[in-house]
Amino acid sequence: MAFSTTPDWFHISDDEEIVWESRPHPIELGAGVPVGGVLAFTGLGLAGWGLTEGSALLTVLGLVCLLGGAALVGVRYLFWTNTRYVITSSELYKKHGVVSRDVTQFRLERVQNTSLKQSMTGRALGYGDLTVYTAGSGDPELTFERVPRPEHASSILSTQLGKVSSPEP
Repeated sequence: MAFSTTPDWFHISDDEEIVWESRPHPIELGAGVPVGGVLAFTGLGLAGWGLTEGSALLTVLGLVCLLGGAALVGVRYLFWTNTRYVITSSELYKKHGVVSRDVTQFRLERVQNTSLKQSMTGRALGYGDLTVYTAGSGDPELTFERVPRPEHASSILSTQLGKVSSPEP
């Protein structure tokens, strides 16, 4: 599966193509989104009630709750949308960061081993962690956390690793 556009945070060579791209599973948004949503909705109700009753205190409290809840949802969403995972025909990339940007990149030929880990909840909801180990290091070098459909991502990575280890003549 080739992608027609290249993300703005990395440049690939002419002979390289993106074979897989994703962001974390929506579970990564965490409890902040529903909590923020309830807080914003409650704040909206309080502000409306305060306006109809003529209570400035209720109106201000409602607006504070509304803005706080909306900010909580917005921040969680920004962090989620600014985390990306990419597998190309020759490299792995992980990008995260909202204000500053952190991009980790490895050439596929450096990959020694990979592992896929799914909790019981992860299996039920369809996410897991894909970890990459490079030659000369016993510690994980790169982890794609809470990847949606991790078996698919692992399969694509394995296919690309096979192509790199035994290039076509």
